[in-house]
Amino acid sequence: MKILDRYILTSYLKTFFSVFIILMFIFVLQTIWLYIGELAGKDLDVEVILKFLLYFSPKLVPLVLPLTILLTSIMTFGNFAENYEFAAMKSSGISLQRAMRSLTVFILLVSFTAFFFANNVIPAAEYKSINLRKNIAKLKPAMAITEGVFNDIGTINIKVAEKSGDNGKYLDDVIIHKKGNKRGNYTVIKAEKGELLGSTNSEILSLILENGNYYDEIQPSDYSKRRDKPFAKSYFKEYTINLDLSDFNDVDLDEESYSNTQGMLNIAELQESIDSFSNSYNLKRESFAKNMYNRTDFRSIESNLEPSDTIKAVKNTVLENYNTYDAQQIVNLALGSVNGSLSHINIKKAELKNSNKQLNKFEIAMHEKYVLGVACIILFFVGAPLGAIIRKGGMGLPMVVAILLFLTYHFIGIFAKNSAEDGSISPFWATWLSTLIMLPLGVYLTYRATTDQGLFAFDNIIEPIRKLLKKAGLIKAKSKID
Repeated sequence: MKILDRYILTSYLKTFFSVFIILMFIFVLQTIWLYIGELAGKDLDVEVILKFLLYFSPKLVPLVLPLTILLTSIMTFGNFAENYEFAAMKSSGISLQRAMRSLTVFILLVSFTAFFFANNVIPAAEYKSINLRKNIAKLKPAMAITEGVFNDIGTINIKVAEKSGDNGKYLDDVIIHKKGNKRGNYTVIKAEKGELLGSTNSEILSLILENGNYYDEIQPSDYSKRRDKPFAKSYFKEYTINLDLSDFNDVDLDEESYSNTQGMLNIAELQESIDSFSNSYNLKRESFAKNMYNRTDFRSIESNLEPSDTIKAVKNTVLENYNTYDAQQIVNLALGSVNGSLSHINIKKAELKNSNKQLNKFEIAMHEKYVLGVACIILFFVGAPLGAIIRKGGMGLPMVVAILLFLTYHFIGIFAKNSAEDGSISPFWATWLSTLIMLPLGVYLTYRATTDQGLFAFDNIIEPIRKLLKKAGLIKAKSKID
């Protein structure tokens, strides 16, 4: 390695590792802020908290690494241009591409490393992270209650509209389904307010409900009476439910029982899952089509069809061939059949939509592993020539430009992936869209920096307008002075 290559590479690496550490520290602090509710107030050891952050940190690399490469490239090459080091290189016959050669090799190594990291380390960390979060949530059921959804706690399923107070112990609009020995939930409790009371020394958690109703569905021995769905209703001003927390407090934080999300899988496992989901999705569609065809009774019509040799006069409507009672029965049967088919179609539509959404998520997760490595290369060829053009180093203007470019890149990717989950666009194009948009920008900036041109060729825009104004006589041509 020549002295120049070693100098450029050393300058780049110093900035690269400094920026990477700073950005990773910022994103880790953001992680602590986001998940503080899962960590605070649970008497967790420092070791468990550090383990949680360690498992979550690899998920930040797809965000931190591209931004680090973009910002480092702008800062490093901006410093070279600002200190006239590029001018000295060019006067010695060294072009921009020659100056970028050692860094290009380094970025290629980083991109391959990023690919293997995304394919192996991130899935393993995701697996550990989710299992640890699930186990931490079990330590305090009060913290495991999420607003707006049903939560499984002991012998009840509970849903609350809002939590307030210390550790969310005050509950509003409480709905509880009590688990019974029989199949199904036959007891429902609704209350305006609720409060969770307990102590760290006790394994009993008391849930005190205020101003509510107790609904108990009755199961008559006569099956014909069950259609009426009889139930008993009672009002209470205060009602207490005691929950046994012995199973919750006996939690092994190293237990690993959750392994069904796309973030936990590598490329081979994702491809296998995608094939499985695709086959299942296609089978569901075929089964749905056959079921809808069988609902039409076309086969029975064909089998019972007996053509007549004579032609009978047909009235304006088919129903006019029947008496009033039979016509009404036909209409009722037709309406019932149509309503049943529409209901079945809506249910199946929602089911197929969820299946397709799940399939798209797995495809997006697979393409993201390839995108990370390619994005590192493209963002380098965006940042390096951009730094040479703007000729400004340090943390000022380069930081602003890098953040604006990265936010554009990141938000395009987010919007595209959200659209792909709903099936609006292909998961492939959604994942690669932001990177492909940056590709022509990198080619353009590299060309402008290589040919010693500015960021934009304003003369190409202003000169045609100036000529047009001259022809219109709105401006005068400059007179030559002899």
